[in-house]
Amino acid sequence: MNHQDHINDLHKKLDLLLKKQEAFSKEVAELQNELKLLKAYEKQQPVEKKTLVEEPTFKDTISTNAENRKGLFRDTYHRGLGGVCSGLGNYFGMNRYVVRFLWILLSLFFGLGFFLYIILWMAVPKSKTTSHNPIKEPIKIPAQKPLKISNELEKFIGENLINKIGIAILIIGVAIGAKYSIENDLISPLTRIILGYLLGLGLLGLSIKLKATYENFSAVLVSGSMAIFYFLTYAAYSYYELIPQLITFALMVIFTVFTVIAALQYNKQIIAHIGLVGAYAVPFLLSDNSGNTYVLFSYMAIINTGILVLAFKKYWKPLYYVSFVLTWLIYVSWFVFSYIKTDDFTTALTFASIFFILFYITFLVYKLIKKESFETLDIILLLTNSFVFYGLGFVILNDHETGHQLLGLFTLCNAMLHFIVSVVIFKLKLADKNLYYLIAGLVLVFITMAIPVQLDGHWVTLLWVGEAALLFWIGRTKQVPIYEYLSYPLMALATLSLYQDWTHIYIDYYLFDGSEKITPLLNSHFFNTVLFIAGFGFIHYLQNHNVYKTAILSKKKWSKWLSIVVSAIIISTVYFGFFFEIRHYFNSLYQESILTINQYERYSNGDILNFKTIWLLIYSMVFVSALSMINIKRIKNKFLGHLNLGLNGLVVLAFLFSGLYMLSELRESYLNEIPSKYYQISSFHIIIRYISFVFLAITLLVSYKYLQASFIKLTHKTLFGVLLQITAIWILSSELINLMDLSGSIQSHKLGLSISWGLYALFLIVLGIWKKKKYLRIGAIALFSLTLIKLFFYDIVHLETLSKTVVFVSLGILLLIISFLYNKFKNSISDDVED
Repeated sequence: MNHQDHINDLHKKLDLLLKKQEAFSKEVAELQNELKLLKAYEKQQPVEKKTLVEEPTFKDTISTNAENRKGLFRDTYHRGLGGVCSGLGNYFGMNRYVVRFLWILLSLFFGLGFFLYIILWMAVPKSKTTSHNPIKEPIKIPAQKPLKISNELEKFIGENLINKIGIAILIIGVAIGAKYSIENDLISPLTRIILGYLLGLGLLGLSIKLKATYENFSAVLVSGSMAIFYFLTYAAYSYYELIPQLITFALMVIFTVFTVIAALQYNKQIIAHIGLVGAYAVPFLLSDNSGNTYVLFSYMAIINTGILVLAFKKYWKPLYYVSFVLTWLIYVSWFVFSYIKTDDFTTALTFASIFFILFYITFLVYKLIKKESFETLDIILLLTNSFVFYGLGFVILNDHETGHQLLGLFTLCNAMLHFIVSVVIFKLKLADKNLYYLIAGLVLVFITMAIPVQLDGHWVTLLWVGEAALLFWIGRTKQVPIYEYLSYPLMALATLSLYQDWTHIYIDYYLFDGSEKITPLLNSHFFNTVLFIAGFGFIHYLQNHNVYKTAILSKKKWSKWLSIVVSAIIISTVYFGFFFEIRHYFNSLYQESILTINQYERYSNGDILNFKTIWLLIYSMVFVSALSMINIKRIKNKFLGHLNLGLNGLVVLAFLFSGLYMLSELRESYLNEIPSKYYQISSFHIIIRYISFVFLAITLLVSYKYLQASFIKLTHKTLFGVLLQITAIWILSSELINLMDLSGSIQSHKLGLSISWGLYALFLIVLGIWKKKKYLRIGAIALFSLTLIKLFFYDIVHLETLSKTVVFVSLGILLLIISFLYNKFKNSISDDVED
């Protein structure tokens, strides 16, 4: 190795040592830095565990420590309003609903819950905290125990709760002192107001000074100072008349603006709520009963615009909710108690439209710009805003001479507005499809309502059924259970509303004064019924379509019962819709038939009421027969089949008991000459009898078809046979009486009935032996026994000798024939096997 090589080697070794020294110095610096951090940490809390864990920097540990331990925070995720009750529930390990219930009791019985809730809302922080970025190289620090609950509670009370209570007590103390000074004239009114303003300014100045270091405490002081300013200004104007109305109004507007600015600066929503409540209170506190509603509503519209912009900018949706409720509450209160249609028509309609559009735009802005998901509360807000406006507008126009003729146009304008919004959302794909479906559904609802509204229809019923069909459609087609749940109470409301409409429209003849004459079937009331049926028919279609399955749990059982209920509503509505039209038509005819002969004589055509009963029974038989054939040929539902058979039997019995009696009344009217002097009596009084017999036969025939249907699986058919034979003997007896009365016989109820019953009993014996039907033979014996009882206790008393001879001989021969048949076919009778 030469001299130069040796020098180069020394340089390399020197460079290596320098690099090692640099690395060593860096490591020493890091160890010194870590030692300083550990010493600083030990000053706050001693190390209790030796286990080392990987953590971010000490600064980040301190910032996230409050979030990791179990502290008192507002639970905004499960909040009902501000998340206070949910946060207390999490803190103490209680169910949040139990905490809410206890809080309501505290509010109702002690009056403290509301104020304490507001204080906690301002004081308690949200559960979500700001995260800090850790340094790249984590260091090892000792793990610490969570702080005890008692320390957390003490900290919360000392740092947050006491100052709220203190400011409230301070305001109460000022009020008590002011009251005492007023009652004892210790201080002049002007001095009182000045001192109050000075106190408010003092609190405001203190809050500004403390904002940098004690922001929460400063926010409480600002709220208290603004409350003092509001009420002192009101007192100076109202009680002492120290300030003119215009200046008072300007001051309160300034206070409101300042409160909103403070809310933005502090980022405290509760301060904005104080400003909102104060802003709405201004016109009422300063009212001089001048009745200038235009100024009031203009002021409210301006305030709403500012507040809603603030709510959108800071994403403080509770401000939107409070503004929504207060605005419509104030408007509706004014409309109910102070509205005068001759003076306030334009003002009422204009500002109802402004408020509706303002809240509608705000709702859409949240959904389209903020990209919020669509929730249940959104449905409630949208529907409430739409239908409160429509209901108010409807009442305003309906009470106006010209507006009454524009109800249909007003309804179409509502539909057009929603249509424009739905088209914009659809074309630009701005929001959740569920929002589009709901608004598009509103378009259909209002278009559907426009026709009956213009025809003076009962629009409330259509409103309910339209909403129900819309929500059910969205729930099924988009698999959103909440929509389907919301549709069920609306279905019930729609059904009850329709039945209530019927009770008001289709009244009985003894209440009907003839003032409302409607054309059967071609009237708005019946059109409402048709639309109701169409709405529920649409629901039934979705319910039974295989593509649209319900997203509700336990869907099989639920779907079955829903199908039954909806089907029952449709069937009953179809039946009663035509039923009431027929009844109302005959009631109208009856009222028109009333004749006043003189002061003491008044006639009415009672035959119309008899015809009404007959035609209603004929319609009922047509309806149950048609329902039977539809079920037999297409539906083939076992449950509907059993129900239908029961309805068929009820209709047949109703005709036997009531229909035949009304037919006999028509026959008596036809034979009586007195009514024919005033009303036309025709042969139709008799012909209607045989028309009704035809439909009775059809009803019995379709009932027999049910017995042969395989899907209904009836194993015991005796009941139908009994009903058929009872119907036959009843009709034959009625027809015999009818023919004998028309022929002028006076013994139709005696001689003729006894012989006919005996002959029919013989017929039943023969048929029972031939068909091997035991119940027919037993029925024949029972009928013959009834005939003999009638013979000995009724006929024998009133009949002449010749007639008695004929009856006794005839019945005796019949009995002998029956006995002969029993003896001849006794072997086959003993071997009968009943079906």
